[in-house]
Amino acid sequence: MFGEFFSKKTSKSVNKSVAIQADDSLSVSDTEQLIIDTLTNYVSSNFPQGIMDICQQFTFNQVTNKKPSIVVKLVMPFPCQGELDDIASSLSTALNRSIHFDIQLKVSAVRQSNLTGNMGNIANIIAIASGKGGVGKSTATVNLAYALMAEGAKVGVLDADIYGPSIPTMLGIANEKPSSNDGKLMTPLEVNGLSAMSIGFLVDASDATVWRGPMASGAFNQLLNETAWPELDYLLIDMPPGTGDIQLTLAQKVPVAAAVIVTTPQDIALIDATKGIAMFDKVKVPVLGIVENMSYHLCQNCGHKSHVFGESGGNKIAKEQETQLLGQLPLDINIRQDADLGQSELIENSSGEIAMHYRKIARNMAAQLFLQCDNASPLTPTVEITPLK
Repeated sequence: MFGEFFSKKTSKSVNKSVAIQADDSLSVSDTEQLIIDTLTNYVSSNFPQGIMDICQQFTFNQVTNKKPSIVVKLVMPFPCQGELDDIASSLSTALNRSIHFDIQLKVSAVRQSNLTGNMGNIANIIAIASGKGGVGKSTATVNLAYALMAEGAKVGVLDADIYGPSIPTMLGIANEKPSSNDGKLMTPLEVNGLSAMSIGFLVDASDATVWRGPMASGAFNQLLNETAWPELDYLLIDMPPGTGDIQLTLAQKVPVAAAVIVTTPQDIALIDATKGIAMFDKVKVPVLGIVENMSYHLCQNCGHKSHVFGESGGNKIAKEQETQLLGQLPLDINIRQDADLGQSELIENSSGEIAMHYRKIARNMAAQLFLQCDNASPLTPTVEITPLK
């Protein structure tokens, strides 16, 4: 179809936050122990049994310069830099010295047994889906990809919306075309360190893609399997709205790790989002949670929060479907403008308010993938078989 382009366990506190009481007179060993205790007893939705319970490696290093500072290197199974930065800030205040957590990722693969060849470079495939169009799914996909990168992960995006690809425009590379090093596999385009592939790179923007379902599914398969993906921790697939051929192809032929549902709090959107969850349940794809987009509008003049499309719809559906509310995103003109201009707040200002919303959701998404699906998760039941005497 595309030939024309190239021929250990400890007891944990139940407190969500940790009260840190210390001073700058502690010895080096006492300081190290305080940090270990803090990480052990810190409990949140992403760390239900503490941070040290899933930390794969801990290295303590005190740097003596004009003022002593401490660098702690942690090897973690999912991106969590932002949450660890908050803990480091509290420790820095308590100890009266600079504390920095240097997070190195070792993301394990979930349901990777069928990933071979060029797809073997992808650790985890996550489908970003919605029951209906117009809820901001593509915008969320791009910004969540950048958010995962800001948290330290290697990320790619596949635009599976064959009939209405928007990822090229949102990345600011609508007029670019992929190349090939071997004449067989497409090289994904890269922007700001993000690897991307879309039918929009191969078809003129003014042309309508008039294909029947099998043709669209075939195109999706080629985009996924005939792209020379680099080493990625996460590949986010921007799904078309609905529960049609592309979704079934993804579920049946791609070892997707999990899915995330994007919705607005509006009742009509929630009805369709429920159908999306039901579809993934039927094909045995775990749903990590709900992202509530356009949750509220914050007035720039007075700060009043208006719930234009309804209130708490995402939380309601998350409870009904026994899944997680990964986060809520505001209805903000800057998000819309950035999408139209091919920009992202995550690139311009990764510590800004909007960026922090996306980074928190990205952390929650990655954490839930680990907690729900990874055999190394502390929540995974263990079975002990005792031989009969």
